[in-house]
Amino acid sequence: MKRANVIGSGPNGLSAAVVLAQAGMKVEVFEAEEQPGGAARTMPLTLPGFLHDFGSSVYPMCAGSPFFRTLPLRDLGIEWVHGDAALAHPLDDGTAVMLEHSLADQERTLGVDGKAWADLARPAAERWWDFAEDALQPPLHIPKFPLLMARFGINAIQPANLLARRFKTERAKALFAGLAGHSLLAFDQLMSSAAGLVFAATAPAVGWPVAKGGAQSIPNALIQRLEQCGGVVHTSRRIRSLDEIETDDVITLCDVTARGLLAMAGKRLTASYRGTLERFKFGPGAFKIDYALSAPIPWKAADCRRAMTVHLGGTFAEIAQAEYAVWSGKHAEKPYVLVAQPSLYDRTRAPEGKHTAWAYCHVPNGATEDRAPAIESQIERFAPGFRDCVLARRVWSPGDLEASDANLTGGDINAGAFNLRQVLLRPSIRNYRTGTPGLYLCSASTPPGGGVHGMCGYHAAQAALHDLKM
Repeated sequence: MKRANVIGSGPNGLSAAVVLAQAGMKVEVFEAEEQPGGAARTMPLTLPGFLHDFGSSVYPMCAGSPFFRTLPLRDLGIEWVHGDAALAHPLDDGTAVMLEHSLADQERTLGVDGKAWADLARPAAERWWDFAEDALQPPLHIPKFPLLMARFGINAIQPANLLARRFKTERAKALFAGLAGHSLLAFDQLMSSAAGLVFAATAPAVGWPVAKGGAQSIPNALIQRLEQCGGVVHTSRRIRSLDEIETDDVITLCDVTARGLLAMAGKRLTASYRGTLERFKFGPGAFKIDYALSAPIPWKAADCRRAMTVHLGGTFAEIAQAEYAVWSGKHAEKPYVLVAQPSLYDRTRAPEGKHTAWAYCHVPNGATEDRAPAIESQIERFAPGFRDCVLARRVWSPGDLEASDANLTGGDINAGAFNLRQVLLRPSIRNYRTGTPGLYLCSASTPPGGGVHGMCGYHAAQAALHDLKM
């Protein structure tokens, strides 16, 4: 029986471990923290009885993951909970633009821009599993569905400020801006439309659910499947150097960032590959706040209570300005803020009558300025009286996030910038292979990048199995 070590128990590391274990390998996972899961952990961060997701909370990409689709998720304890709508985007007039679950409803609610919106989202939405199979692979491959991918690629490569010209109304442009903001790119950069198009497609294809009970159910499910196949997870085992674990006749997959692999593998890497990792760029960071609330967020637009995800930032122009400032190394006066309010539909998150929420904005990588006042000003702008609902808060600077999960370098939730070069070469043309036999990278620093989908780990494990001729 061949053996494998996996360093890191985030969704990608655990997905890699499951794939290898299902192939008959003896797998050990080494996790630095006491609690497995990486950025998909659930913790009591504020008051007793309030459960908060440390990192991610809403999972369209997990629900739409080709790898997760192969697992018996419900049997492993994952239950998806959906809101009445996928997303709300409130405006200053007291209304909200909604991303509804069906393309027909989207087309209806967006009025004169409904057809243009549906035309952009429909190809990937109606053929999601074909699309995901190609889109969540390394980009330099021969697609199985070339026409579908070409149609997506023509739009995805465009800067968001160019693609947004397809829409006539400020409402549709604002909705697209909130989706495109997930790219963490300035809206005049190539590829800044890609994230917006993908997330627009997921709403009708798989929805924007949360996991009942919290994000922790996702790593717990993967660990359960791994243990069914004979694998084991060691927690509180921080690996600073590969010299600390056995590597003879053992393959090693690292769910660490490009920078983390450089520190961990050192001279085991070729000089050219070390240079590649040294040149790898990280994107903007996140400044995050977790809230324990006495009541639901008091949105002016009642529709905001129909969705567990809310994008704050007003108009397209305002969000574009905010994201440009961050990419330029500055703080936005009025930041683009992402809010998750899972307790509206998952009542396991808080005591009866109480609620949880989190909010974050983008900041320059590693920034130290306190952005809590700016975030709360944006929430108050669309939900007057919000501060009166706050029972407790936990504030996370980019440095705090990295201290609790080393893969969040400078607060970068995507383990590397999504500029064009690092979409095509992530971190190099080898993708998961490092040039060192038996050593692989399986984190979000590899394709397809950030998001809880497990596909980085899945593809890295498949590359290892191919090399082992298994």
